[in-house]
Amino acid sequence: MVGRAWSDIKVGESASVTRVCTPNDLIVFAHASGNFNPVHLPGEAEQEIGRAPVAPAMWCGSLFSAVLGNKLPGPGATYQYQDLRFHRRVEAGEAVIATVTVREKLPGNLLVMDCRLEKDGGVLVCTGTAEVCAPAERVVTDGISIPELTLIPRGKFNRLLEACRGIPPMPTAVAAPTDENSLGGTWEATKEGLIDPILVGPEAVIRAEAAKIGWDLAGVRIEAVSTAHDAPARCVALVHEGRADAVMKGNIHSDEVLRHVTKGDGGLRAGRRVSHVFVLDIPGHEGLLLITDAAINILPDLMTKADIVQNAIDLAQAIGLKQPRVGILSAVETINPAIPSTLDAAILAKMADRGQIRGALVDGPLAMDNAVDLEAARTKGIHSSVAGRADVLVAPNLEAGNMLAKQLVFLSQADTGGLVTGAKVPVMLTSRADDEHARLMSAALAVLYGHWRRTGQCLVPELG
Repeated sequence: MVGRAWSDIKVGESASVTRVCTPNDLIVFAHASGNFNPVHLPGEAEQEIGRAPVAPAMWCGSLFSAVLGNKLPGPGATYQYQDLRFHRRVEAGEAVIATVTVREKLPGNLLVMDCRLEKDGGVLVCTGTAEVCAPAERVVTDGISIPELTLIPRGKFNRLLEACRGIPPMPTAVAAPTDENSLGGTWEATKEGLIDPILVGPEAVIRAEAAKIGWDLAGVRIEAVSTAHDAPARCVALVHEGRADAVMKGNIHSDEVLRHVTKGDGGLRAGRRVSHVFVLDIPGHEGLLLITDAAINILPDLMTKADIVQNAIDLAQAIGLKQPRVGILSAVETINPAIPSTLDAAILAKMADRGQIRGALVDGPLAMDNAVDLEAARTKGIHSSVAGRADVLVAPNLEAGNMLAKQLVFLSQADTGGLVTGAKVPVMLTSRADDEHARLMSAALAVLYGHWRRTGQCLVPELG
């Protein structure tokens, strides 16, 4: 970052920043300011006054500070005076643009700045004046690092767990829970009341592993088979027998479970292509993010992608996204015949326009930056209700989807759950490396998705 010296700045120069006001912003501002007026607090505003929360006026005013401190004059600037008049309120989820313009230069390195805050579309929110002292010499920094701020770890996933309260446990066939990790995840989901497990595998091994983690298995059904490799077929059979409403993978390779789930004769196909959806709770990201398909369909063709998109929309609606925004990803946001995924993306968006894909706003092709970052979308001139705000990301192939999801887990510390969708029953296809929490969250997804499919009812307060 480079600060501008007073002598280098000219009257008429301006600078801007764009921000989306998020519920997290309102919570952080409440902690920092000590202002706990419920009109500004997510959850409290809806409950107390029956409307969406609005940003405190001084949250809006603080955006001018961001422009002055970061851009014009930039590092080294200090405030002297500010007056503001507010004309509109900003609700959570709205984007605003804060602009400062140099009106006058005064002795003592002072700058008089006109301040203007607008919503998208030019709706005026705030006007005013600021006086700042610019540095006499340029201030150059190598970049600023501040400690990461995390609000309510796993808070978004906790909403899903809370939504499952009161639903009867889902009878679930667990394929080969023969190690501490998979059996521990099953136990956690059982204690939370999410599943009523049927443990399918070698009984002696299951009991030995249960003893290690302290689970006495009292009242738990065990379906004994000779080897772990026999477990997936028996789990699918339990579904057909009406004894299980879901399948959970244990200590066994995903391919073995999927082979029995997807086989044409005796499997769990339901007329649509089966696909997998990762659901991620990413620190700093406003809502849950869904990524598909990163586990089953390697190089999906157009019609397979249509099923993949519809499956993800169904799950998104089941977990509180009434009309999810779906971004079809490619390397670029323009159609290029040399990149086939851009053609597929454009066709899928048009299929949604024509009702062949239902229940969501779908756009593509979108590159990753302009799919999830509103400023990147604006910079590239993309005018879309999805760009910059995508809830669901549809990868062009399994490799891209898998790398994206695991990057977010291992580099961005995202919590994750996952579910196989499009089959007759939910299938929890967790990785053998997943921890108990990932298995627990996958079970919550299965419960909510299963309930939504049976009743058409979403039990989660709307997330987006």
